[in-house]
Amino acid sequence: MEYERALRELKAHGQEHVLRFYGELSPEEQKALLEQVGNIDWELISRYEHPENLSGSGKIEPISGLKTAEIERRRAEFTACGERLVREGKVGAVLLAGGQGTRLGSDAPKGTYNVGITRPLYIFEQLIRNLQDVCAQCGATVPLYVMTSEKNDAPTREFFRAHDFFGYPASDVYFFRQDMAPGVDEAGKLLLERKDSLALSPNGNGGWYSSLVRAGLDKDLRARGVEWLNVFAVDNVLQRIADPVFVGATALSGRGCGAKVVLKAEPHERVGVLCLEDGKPNIIEYYELTEEMANLRDESGDLAYCYGVILNYLFRTDILKEIADRRIPVHVVRKKIPHLDERGQLVTPERENGFKFETLILDMVRLTGSCLPFEVIREREFAPIKNKTGVDSVETARVLLEKNGVKL
Repeated sequence: MEYERALRELKAHGQEHVLRFYGELSPEEQKALLEQVGNIDWELISRYEHPENLSGSGKIEPISGLKTAEIERRRAEFTACGERLVREGKVGAVLLAGGQGTRLGSDAPKGTYNVGITRPLYIFEQLIRNLQDVCAQCGATVPLYVMTSEKNDAPTREFFRAHDFFGYPASDVYFFRQDMAPGVDEAGKLLLERKDSLALSPNGNGGWYSSLVRAGLDKDLRARGVEWLNVFAVDNVLQRIADPVFVGATALSGRGCGAKVVLKAEPHERVGVLCLEDGKPNIIEYYELTEEMANLRDESGDLAYCYGVILNYLFRTDILKEIADRRIPVHVVRKKIPHLDERGQLVTPERENGFKFETLILDMVRLTGSCLPFEVIREREFAPIKNKTGVDSVETARVLLEKNGVKL
C-alpha cells in the first residue's frame, strides 16, 4: 500500500495517528507498517462501536449424540463410510498450531516440544503418527493444512523440513498464517506496539477458515474435492485425526458438523459443554450451567449435559463457505495491551486498557445449524498438554501415551 492511500484510509476512519512516527522509520519499517494498514479489517474495528449481543441468553437444552455403546454397535457401518470418503480424497485435516510453548518453559512453537523420555518424540511428530495410522488404514493420504502464527510460522516450517515431515508426503502439507487483528484503546483508537507496528494479536480460533481462504488454500480444497475438514488443536497428543469412524458417523447423520467429546467426569468438571441453545448447537462454559442443569440426569441416569468438548471438529466445506460469507460473530474482549504513548514511549498497563477482537470456533459450530456429539474414550483420545506439570500436563500426557502403547 502506498503512503498517500494509507493516510487517506486512516483519516477516513479517524485513525491517522497510526502514521505519527512514519518519518522516523527505515524504508523496510515503513513498508511493513503500510502493509499492516492495508490488512486492517475496518468492518471488524467497527464492532467496537456496535458490538454484537453474544450473551448466550437463549433457551439451553441437552443435545442428542452418539455414545460409545451405539458407536460400537454401528462401528462397521461408520468405518466403511469414513474409509470410503478418505480414499476418495474428500477429507482434509487442519492443525491449529499458532501457539508457543511458553507454559512449558519454551519460546519455540508448541508443536516442537519434546515429550519423549528415552528418545525424542515431538508433539508434531506424534500428531503426524496418529494421522499416518489413518492413512495406512484407508490406503490414502489426507491433506494437512497447518495454521501457524506470525511469531512461529518460520520456525514451524523449518522444523517440519528439518525432520523430513516425519515421513508424511511434503506435497500434502500446507502452511498458512493466522490473520491478526489490531487492538484499540477505550476510545476505539488503534494502538501501536512499536513505531513500525500496530498492536496485533491472533484473531481467535474461529479465524482459521478465513485465514485459510486468505492464503488461497480454499482453491486447493476445491481442486482436491475435499468435502470435510477435521479441525484439531496442537496440544492433544492422543487424538485421532480424520478418524474414519468419526467421519462416517458425522456424514451419515446428515448434520452440518461433528464434535468429538468426552463424557464429563463429574457435574462441575471445568470443560466447555456441547448443548442446544434455541434449538441450535452451542458450547457453553461450565460456569454457565446452573446447579440444576449441571446435576440434571436423563432417563438412563446419566448426566443430561454430559458432553465435554476437546477441540476436534469435523465441518462440511460447503457450510464453511456459507458461514464465511455471513461472517461469524466477533467477540470484543477487554485486555491489557502494551502500547506506545504519544511520545513513542512503551507503556505496560497494570489494568485492562483496551480491547481485542476475537472469533471463536464455537460460533462456527452454532452457525452450522446442527452438530453430532461423538463420544470418545478419554484415556484413549484425550491427553492435553497445557502445563509442564500437574493437571493436563506433559507428565499426565506421558502416562496416557504409554498406556496407549507409545514408546517414550
